[in-house]
Amino acid sequence: MDTPGLTLRAPEGRPFVFDPGALCLELLPTGGPGAYARYEVLHTPADLVRWARESRLPGGLDVLVSEAELVDARALRDALWRLAEDRAHGRALSLADLDVLNARAARAALVARIGPSADAGAGGGAARGWAPGATGEQLLSTVARDAIDLFTGAFAHRVRICGAHDCALLFVDTSRPGRRRWCAMGRCGNRHKVRAHRARRIDRSDPNGAES
Repeated sequence: MDTPGLTLRAPEGRPFVFDPGALCLELLPTGGPGAYARYEVLHTPADLVRWARESRLPGGLDVLVSEAELVDARALRDALWRLAEDRAHGRALSLADLDVLNARAARAALVARIGPSADAGAGGGAARGWAPGATGEQLLSTVARDAIDLFTGAFAHRVRICGAHDCALLFVDTSRPGRRRWCAMGRCGNRHKVRAHRARRIDRSDPNGAES
């Protein structure tokens, strides 16, 4: 994809762009453990293929996913949910979930390759792509390795939960000031601004609701 970010739909149906800042966190909105199971969208192998093509992975990925790999994807995603929440709350990471993550990361990952850019023109240029014949196992290994990089890297302390009381989306704040609060300004950020504006109006109004 050219611009990182997934197009999600709010409960009321309005679409918004959510950039969690890392490939591994992009897998989380596809469903999850416990109460998050009601958001499940990975019902068939084709659903995981579609997610991969919509993710921040470079374009041109042609991946074949089996039913068993789809089951593995859901297990990895659920473990990532719990690990990311642990990171966001400053808790110790679950050993059982780390075992799931490490087992996935130990498999062969997607193989990157370089080729000529389609829009390079006569001046040349190159584009990143993938070796043909990619498997779901390779896809999951790539996601797992990304998670290890995130949870042990410079931004590990910036894995956060959206500040809205009714939103549980997780993201990594890679901004320079490190003050990101919302999953997306187009969603929870704007809702917060609207509530704050209404609260200020109420504070300025008289007991009958008329502004002073």
